[in-house]
Amino acid sequence: MAAAPSSAVEARSIDMIPAGERHGHPKSQFTLWFGANAQITAIVDGALAVVFGADAFWAIVGLLIGNVLGGVVMALHSAQGPKLGLPQMISSRAQFGVYGAIIPLVLVILMYVGFASTGTVLSGQAINLILGVNVPAVGILIFGGATALLAILGYKYIHALGRIATILGLAGFLYLTFAVLSKYDVGQVMFLKGFEWPTFLTAIALSAGWQMTFGPYVADYSRYLPQETSERRTFWYTFAGSVGGAQWAMTIGAIAGALSAAGLGGNFLKNQVGYMGELAGAGLIAIFIYLVIVSGKLTVNCLNAYGSFMCAVTIGTALNRRDSVSKATRIVFIIAVITVSVLIALFASKDFLNLFKNFVLMLLMVFTPWSVINLVDYYKISRDRLDIPALYNPDGRYGRWNVAALVSYGIGVVVQIPFLAQALYTGPVTHWLGGADISWIVGIVVTMAVYYPWAKATNRAPLETIYPETEQAPAPVSAR
Repeated sequence: MAAAPSSAVEARSIDMIPAGERHGHPKSQFTLWFGANAQITAIVDGALAVVFGADAFWAIVGLLIGNVLGGVVMALHSAQGPKLGLPQMISSRAQFGVYGAIIPLVLVILMYVGFASTGTVLSGQAINLILGVNVPAVGILIFGGATALLAILGYKYIHALGRIATILGLAGFLYLTFAVLSKYDVGQVMFLKGFEWPTFLTAIALSAGWQMTFGPYVADYSRYLPQETSERRTFWYTFAGSVGGAQWAMTIGAIAGALSAAGLGGNFLKNQVGYMGELAGAGLIAIFIYLVIVSGKLTVNCLNAYGSFMCAVTIGTALNRRDSVSKATRIVFIIAVITVSVLIALFASKDFLNLFKNFVLMLLMVFTPWSVINLVDYYKISRDRLDIPALYNPDGRYGRWNVAALVSYGIGVVVQIPFLAQALYTGPVTHWLGGADISWIVGIVVTMAVYYPWAKATNRAPLETIYPETEQAPAPVSAR
């Protein structure tokens, strides 16, 4: 592959990043993922655990457990990036086949657009409060334009934004934590209810789902790291940033939701962004908190737009057998995704909290089996040995469809249905469990039980990684 020309716009897309273009330190994973998690939607996610029935204390404990469990899965995906130098969904062709990988890709794009839309709603409110205007479309359009610009520029600028969002997020969340603890007697909303398994498991599912939805694109932001980068360091920096930022935000959200429900601290449930500004205080401090909200949401929205582009191109190139796309194609795809998310945001339902909760839990249902298949293959079957040229060739080693992965994925999704606890459908087993949603746990166990022995018996991995002709194998990694 030819070296990427120097340009403000990232030149690489779904192709492997050559060794000569690798750069950076795994510390960058901490700032990117802390900035992407210490944001308003994570606060809302934490509040949902209380809104839908959990005691504030047990909600925080459940959210922590879910963040840790989901964060492990998410960081294991991230650790693949430096070794392979590939986008996450391109590498998933090794499990699903070149055409088979399209099936989860469609769901991934829907996920990105959904999260981008909800983020645009909240960020648009924050921008309007900064500008002092009362026209929702103004903030939404400004935020959409900023997202499109940074997503088009690509990897380097998204990481730079993550560093800015981390600095602002640390300062802003420290102040919000101090404000909530000094203004309110938080102890009044703790232990108001006894421990309840259904609501506790819902809290775990909300945060685990939050973390695991990063899985389909997390390696996209570690793939530029040098090939000799330690997998352990990549894992721990990603894990610390993502779990630390999310848990902090969700804890604030759980407390704010509990205070609001008890009538002690404003109305967070109806106006999440405005509540944060009121908590901070009037004037410049409130404006600073709104800037924190915008920077955090801008970071993760750029990830969503960038990821949508990567997934859409992965689908297209599976059919035309290309391993890269032009900058013009990149721009068109990203603008199209942002346009759709902005339009959804403009016409979004007012029932935001309930829709968001069910959206996150539904995503957990469809992405849990995908993560299991990807991680089991990478760490236990192929053991990071890939035929990289074959990932772009439907007639190559991985073929068009991988029956083992696709059937295991289908079973992993379907088996969860009796255990669901959704607004649209509640499974019969869920009623027997008193409303507890353990569908994602069932999905993990069943998918692994079906896929692992089948994949082991039909292993397609080469004895050693096969690189493109213009790319040499990396030096051995000393610390993993």
